[in-house]
Amino acid sequence: MKTHQVFFLPLLFLTGFLAADSISPNETKLKKAKLPKIKKENSVLLLKKSNFDRALKETKYLLVEFYVSLSQSSQNLSEEFAEAARQLKKEAPRIQFGKIDVTHQHDLRKEFNIREFPTVKFFVDGSREDPIDCKGVRQASAFITWVKRRTGPSAVLINSTDQAEAIIHADDLAVIGFFKELHNDSVEVFCETARDVPEMPFGMTASKDVCANYGIEKNTLVVFKKGKPVHNEVLEDGRQNKLDLTRLIKTFTLDLVTEYNLETSVKIFDVPVENHILLFTPTNSETFNVIYENYKSAAAEFRGKIMFVLVDTNETRNGRVFEYFRIREVDVPAVRILNLTSDAKYKMPADEVTVKNLKEFCQSYLNGRAKLHLSSEEIPEDWDKMPVKVLVGKNFNKIVFNKTLTVFVMFYAPWSYDCRKLLPIWDKLGEQYESRKDIIIAKIDVTANDIMSVGLDRYPFFRLFPAGPDYQEVAYAGKHTLEAFSEFLEEQSMTKAEAGEKDPSGEIKEDLSQKETVRTEKEEL
Repeated sequence: MKTHQVFFLPLLFLTGFLAADSISPNETKLKKAKLPKIKKENSVLLLKKSNFDRALKETKYLLVEFYVSLSQSSQNLSEEFAEAARQLKKEAPRIQFGKIDVTHQHDLRKEFNIREFPTVKFFVDGSREDPIDCKGVRQASAFITWVKRRTGPSAVLINSTDQAEAIIHADDLAVIGFFKELHNDSVEVFCETARDVPEMPFGMTASKDVCANYGIEKNTLVVFKKGKPVHNEVLEDGRQNKLDLTRLIKTFTLDLVTEYNLETSVKIFDVPVENHILLFTPTNSETFNVIYENYKSAAAEFRGKIMFVLVDTNETRNGRVFEYFRIREVDVPAVRILNLTSDAKYKMPADEVTVKNLKEFCQSYLNGRAKLHLSSEEIPEDWDKMPVKVLVGKNFNKIVFNKTLTVFVMFYAPWSYDCRKLLPIWDKLGEQYESRKDIIIAKIDVTANDIMSVGLDRYPFFRLFPAGPDYQEVAYAGKHTLEAFSEFLEEQSMTKAEAGEKDPSGEIKEDLSQKETVRTEKEEL
């Protein structure tokens, strides 16, 4: 019996080897050849739809830049992104960097909710689900810090005053959390915040000696600037969240009042504070110093809640900003608040830029009592004399929400080349439908008129408001040709006619309601 076993075991091994040999070398090579080869450029994986899954499966941590090839912002970021990848190549090989051109990859853009370029996302353990957004990071050093804090400790544990001093003086800005013990909700929120603010070093301590040395008695976050404490935030379990602390800390990357220019514009929008107050004034005026000091004094109270921005009205490169806020020379000094989420604008009711007026304006806005500021041109005397009717803020609702008319509107900006090129075509469309009593072709300059019922889009954009008892708004997404416009209008008119009969009265109703909607898009300044 034992003899049979001795001969039987080698037979099993032999059978196994023969089975393995039954797969030919050519078949093995063919299987490997089916895998898309992932090339690298400057230590960054060149990703595309066909190899994206493989890249995720082969990497523990993958930081991906989604970009469009013609974007200057994408090109600038790619250089810093590649430098970060090069530096981490040997130090942390399990962290990979990749980039993918999504100019024509609409399915990927939709899957990962890519709405602006470039966008950077962090994938962990090969999962496509819920990648982590890497927002506001633009320098190679910040990318390195960001991924390290995502893959390891986000804050340095401090056990001595010497350690604390080393962190405080390591950079212009530093953040230290002083805690009674390191196992509570406040510590967790502090560490989560550190992961999202790679621009500065973070440390934390529960050492009684270290806390006593800085005079700290409660759980407290302290921001240090150039070695000196500039802000103390007492941390209470459940009171603060990561976003609140991130907003607060990131505001220290900017001055208390930041002047808007080409260099600071990107930094301003990187700070996750959605409320911006803007002071429009010439910096060379006799009253500037007094106005500026008042503005700066008011700013301290609202840090982290409202960002204070200065716009020099003598700077011609700020023309787009003046136009966006409808600021004229006779208006300055002027103060406005902008909510970046809703695109709503508010005008300070007082004319004098004093600390008291500024604080009252900001507080009334935060309390929801500030009055929305809507601009409108005056209605031209000949607004309805041409085939294309001219709409402004004051007559928009009356015409567009008329239940008896179908109104097709072009929203344009006078300075836009694309808009100017299309205006003659729009005039021809107006001529084509001039004899129709149930259809109006119209245009409105949205740089001079605020229309809160319609979400802004990139100029030019078009909306159809069909006749009927219910509010409807149909976005046009077709070609910008006379034929395409006309075909769309005919199709929509036919659809509406089939749905039901129109009110034959033909009268324009004065008592028209405007459907209010919250808008999440904002026009870039």
